[in-house]
Amino acid sequence: MYKVLETNGHLTQKDLIRETSLPSRTVRYALGRLRENNVLVERHYFTDARQSLYGLNKPRQEVVTV
Repeated sequence: MYKVLETNGHLTQKDLIRETSLPSRTVRYALGRLRENNVLVERHYFTDARQSLYGLNKPRQEVVTV
């Protein structure tokens, strides 16, 4: 799941099911686990308000002052 999101960017749950060929329950479980670990970002999908777009949380760059 992580690799698919890393490669394709933001996808809906239906897109993730299609891309991974995994059952919908497995995809929902994986999305929940990624969300719990703050790896996942969930956004509104304006084309279809019933769905959400899922993507990876970009790591924050630390600023080091010298």
